[in-house]
Amino acid sequence: MVTNYLSILSKNLSKEIRVAVYGHYGFVLLVFPANSDDYKESEENGLIQAIQPSIEKGKCRVVTFDTINQSSWLNNDLSNEEKSDMHLKFNNFLVDELVPFVFKESGGLLPIITCGANVGAYHAANSYFRRPDLFFGTIAMSGFFNIEYLTNGYFDTNCYFNSPIHYLPLLEDSYWLSFLRSNHHIYILTSTHPEENQSESYYLTNILTNKEIPHNLDIWGTERAPGYETWNAMLSKIIDVYL
Repeated sequence: MVTNYLSILSKNLSKEIRVAVYGHYGFVLLVFPANSDDYKESEENGLIQAIQPSIEKGKCRVVTFDTINQSSWLNNDLSNEEKSDMHLKFNNFLVDELVPFVFKESGGLLPIITCGANVGAYHAANSYFRRPDLFFGTIAMSGFFNIEYLTNGYFDTNCYFNSPIHYLPLLEDSYWLSFLRSNHHIYILTSTHPEENQSESYYLTNILTNKEIPHNLDIWGTERAPGYETWNAMLSKIIDVYL
């Protein structure tokens, strides 16, 4: 499996962002880390290995990268306003720096599907729903979709526009809805395990249904606790069956 470890010197974030690229061809799976900000989290927890056959066959390329949760909403040294501003800078990094970097590394404008579990599911889904003109779909496993899980109740305009369960119900712009309704690669996965926050996935899918946005809700059994063993199996199934 072709693997490259690279970096981006981000102007938006004023720091170096480490990036890993796995594979040589196929659509791009842009993976947000689930439990940390580390670009190697997916590799170190078996996710890359779980879908390695698809990567080696050229079905997909996987891109992982550093995120900034510890430098934004989880940084207690910042004010709420500063945390919110860091989130905005992260969005700008994704659109203005990371996506062009991915296109350049891929040799063209290949479809990008965002992917993540836990907090990574929030970022993956939010990134897609904000820019369905830029991304081709999203895979969100064991996620939450209300930014208030990160903000401890703080809520400003920027928070609103980064909280899918808040902005999606009020979305009426036909331009953005046309993208969301024409893309058929929205996968929301959860389980009935007691530790799983199922209500967030149900809530999001109800919103999508009401907005006539096609999606797939996949509910796994009570034996599937949230964690990489489950997420690796979930992602492998989605790639094998649907993509």
